[in-house]
Amino acid sequence: MRGETIRKDNAPSVTPNLSDYDRARSAFNWSQARTVLSGLPGGGLNIAHEAVDRHSGPGHGEKIALRCVSRDNAVSTVTYAELARRTARFAHVLRSLRIGRGDRVFTLLGRCPELYTAVLGTLKNTSVLCPLFSAFGPDPVEQRLRLGDARVLVTTAVLYRRKVADRRASLPGLKHVLIVGPGAQELPGTVSFDALMSAAPERFTIPPTSPEDMALLHFTSGTTGTPKGAVHVHEAVVAHHATAAYALDLHPQDVYWCTADPGWVTGMSYGIIAPLVHGLTVVVDEGDYDARRWYRILAEQRVSVWYTAPTALRMLMRTTPREGPYDLPRSYDLSALRFIASVGEPLNPEAVVWGQEVLGLPVHDNWWQTETGCIMIANFAACEIRPGSMGRPLPGVEATVLERGESGRALIADGRVTEVESPDVEGELALRPGWPSMFRGYLHDDERYAASFAGGWYLTGDLVRRDRDGWFWFVGRADDVIKSAGHLVGPFEVESALMEHPAVAEAGVIGRPDPVAGNVVKAFVSLRPGIEPAADLERELLAFARRRLGPAVAPREIAFDQNLPKTRSGKVMRRVLRARELGLPVGDLSSLEGPS
Repeated sequence: MRGETIRKDNAPSVTPNLSDYDRARSAFNWSQARTVLSGLPGGGLNIAHEAVDRHSGPGHGEKIALRCVSRDNAVSTVTYAELARRTARFAHVLRSLRIGRGDRVFTLLGRCPELYTAVLGTLKNTSVLCPLFSAFGPDPVEQRLRLGDARVLVTTAVLYRRKVADRRASLPGLKHVLIVGPGAQELPGTVSFDALMSAAPERFTIPPTSPEDMALLHFTSGTTGTPKGAVHVHEAVVAHHATAAYALDLHPQDVYWCTADPGWVTGMSYGIIAPLVHGLTVVVDEGDYDARRWYRILAEQRVSVWYTAPTALRMLMRTTPREGPYDLPRSYDLSALRFIASVGEPLNPEAVVWGQEVLGLPVHDNWWQTETGCIMIANFAACEIRPGSMGRPLPGVEATVLERGESGRALIADGRVTEVESPDVEGELALRPGWPSMFRGYLHDDERYAASFAGGWYLTGDLVRRDRDGWFWFVGRADDVIKSAGHLVGPFEVESALMEHPAVAEAGVIGRPDPVAGNVVKAFVSLRPGIEPAADLERELLAFARRRLGPAVAPREIAFDQNLPKTRSGKVMRRVLRARELGLPVGDLSSLEGPS
């Protein structure tokens, strides 16, 4: 599987937006990309105008913007014209509460129509939107509300009672809590979202908005230290639009489904903003993950472009063995599906091949961060896929590999860094600043922001290698790299190799301190359904990894664990594995999947 290339020999169902990679890169510039958007009538740029209002007039206003699937499978729709009216009402609601330019509005909601209304109405009002993941516990919710200077919170009665009510006294800056649905009358200090909306006018003129006005505040998952609030501006919409066209190959007729929660940057940038800016119909699923539910949604809603997470794909792979009496996805009509992409963590080669073999389409991996605000590196619709690779930089994005020092991060000497010239040499991934959605700062932390740049590059903290043809391959986070007997071992490489074994569903790899080697590589392995842990299997996996990776890189120890700690975006939390192994404090668990 490693080193294989998946070529696109079949004629695509639509002509890809990027058909000639080299030509697209040479011809692209961000100024030209900006002209594709309409801009505010009086000048300036506002994300909500580009996502809603410019589509709400005759000829497009009656097109379905949101197709919402409730938990009980009922389907409701919202047109672009109706979404324009709803978001105008919410902008007026904020004005009535004396919330204006730059004031922070937080959402703590699941995937529901009111979330889209609040997000886009906030941006219309030139206020700043900060989404919170609805499965956060009380501590991370309070922490982010406080760090983000929250003035308004939009949530439900259930979520408010569970996560905010007892902490309200410690949040003096939080002036208004708007309750979606019933329950506000029983909750002191809250008001009814629905009541305020019903009394508000349905036309709103967006105030003048500079492209550099703050629009979005995204907190990182907090896997190390205090969560960082990454500041993004309205100009980011230029990158959302362009990158969705190239990396996700969006076309006007597409029905699009992004499974990421809008409480995270992927669900906001590519679950809400980008597809609406393209004028598409967006599927909104209010339910939780379930393999049959997901396949049914793909089939019944005739989804054509699907953006999901590697963990979700691996969960689907668990329920759909390549060989067996019952092949679940082939029980559904997925003929409308033409493009699949994934993000959130590196995509293992097996998942790419599984997509091709089982769904009839390869999975296109891509890479970006909360700080970048948009996709930076991707596998494109018209280009070959090298399974396991992040792909190549998008048009308008300049990426490089920097030599690293003893810390594992880029080596900085007198403010200078050195680019790696040779192929397949590991180093820190760096990006040349200047793309529209690049974060403009960490809220209240200028020093941390300044430390993210050196030598004219943004330092991502991710270790990669670049092959001689320009494809990038993820190695691991710089602080995850294991030094073992003089060798630098990237945990992702070990995890990927283990996952190629038919018994392995997922893996997490850490370094365990050793008095001789410094560290030895230890793997925690989750097995596929029906396979039981056993000493013979452990020996088999160790031998399998040695054959694939060599003795210097392969794990020395394997532990079986069916409940690997993962973030809600699907990343195995190696630091939690390491803390548990070494008896250390696990730190912030606010982004952990399941109960903290």
